[in-house]
Amino acid sequence: MKGLLKSYKGSLLLLIAIIIGGAAGLIFGTEASVVKPLGDLFLNLMFMIIIPLVFFSIASAIASMNEMKRLGKIMGSILLVFFITAAISAIIGFAGTMIVNPLENTDTSAIKELMSSADSMEEAPEEVSFLSQLVNTFTVPDFSALLSKSNMLQLIVFSVLFGLATAIVGEKAKPVSAFLSAGSAVMMQMVKFVMYYAPIGLGCYFAAVIGELGPQILEGYLRAFLLYLGLALIYYFGFFTLYAFIASGKAGVKVFWKNAFTPSITAIATCSSAASIPVNLEYVRKMGVPKDIAETVIPLGANTHKDGSVFGGVLKIVFLFALFGKDMTSISNILSILAVSFLVGAVMGAIPGGGMIGEMLILSIFGFPAEVLPIIAVISTIIDAPATLLNSTGNTVSAMMVTRLVEGKNWLRNNLTRENIA
Repeated sequence: MKGLLKSYKGSLLLLIAIIIGGAAGLIFGTEASVVKPLGDLFLNLMFMIIIPLVFFSIASAIASMNEMKRLGKIMGSILLVFFITAAISAIIGFAGTMIVNPLENTDTSAIKELMSSADSMEEAPEEVSFLSQLVNTFTVPDFSALLSKSNMLQLIVFSVLFGLATAIVGEKAKPVSAFLSAGSAVMMQMVKFVMYYAPIGLGCYFAAVIGELGPQILEGYLRAFLLYLGLALIYYFGFFTLYAFIASGKAGVKVFWKNAFTPSITAIATCSSAASIPVNLEYVRKMGVPKDIAETVIPLGANTHKDGSVFGGVLKIVFLFALFGKDMTSISNILSILAVSFLVGAVMGAIPGGGMIGEMLILSIFGFPAEVLPIIAVISTIIDAPATLLNSTGNTVSAMMVTRLVEGKNWLRNNLTRENIA
């Protein structure tokens, strides 16, 4: 029993802190925002660490690869796993909305009143050509822009190129490779320091979020939230278990659920895939995933693999269809909903400010007036926590499946015997 408590001590502390924070938010309402700075302190510490952590982890993982063939196989496997899981998410999300209409027997006037209170309402992004947007997605005009968490995907591209160049140079670049490896180890140690404060920081942050968000979940939004929550639970427990089984059978399921708790709690509490990167990196290694795969899948997945956002894309589109009385049963509309939700969730998330761009894309493709943008902005807010859970924790089980494709069916047994995996 003592050994069990020791193994789950950190996770239990996080869970207790989240429960206390959530209860405080419900009891004190918006007054709970007084403790938000303590939560912001934790998030800011994490965000301070993320940029060097992502650079050192990705660059060192690639620089240490002796075989470029392995890197190509890893990247190909990542694309395959990310595409298939996102497509499955879109289909499940649409099936759920066909069973439960989020606006059935709902007074839509209440929804329209909430339009004016959406915090996410901003000016529509300036229209740019597809090629220009592609350039902005993967590059920045100045090196200093890479030091912002808003340009995470661009930083990942730079880190991959830097690590690749280091690996190809070989012997002459050994000092650089050693520096990258040491930097990665130092950054992980810093993460451990920050995590000592996690129960206090996450508890306070969650209290403030619940206190501010609770009153806004009304009527159709409540129904939409419950629908999303139901789909999220089915996907989280059902499909994550299936993915873990595909990765390595019953042993894969066991090792995944043994280590999925802390990453899941962190994702729910922070509502940030980026802030969850350090914890995911630590626990995906405990799942037996090799260092090079873990440090490629997790940072890349935080930007481009968002199964929860795909669910959200489906919900937003169907919500507007129901609000305006549009037909959702025709084959063409069904295919359009699936395709656009896939694009919004899996692709637009890689673009800085992509959430707003994705929402404008929905309005543009289906011909909805721009004035209804706040409607889906509110939906984005109320589903943020469960969506982040699927987005972030989904990357850990995806890393297991990528390892299965790269190293074969016996990968788990072989990797868990390595000395560097606890």
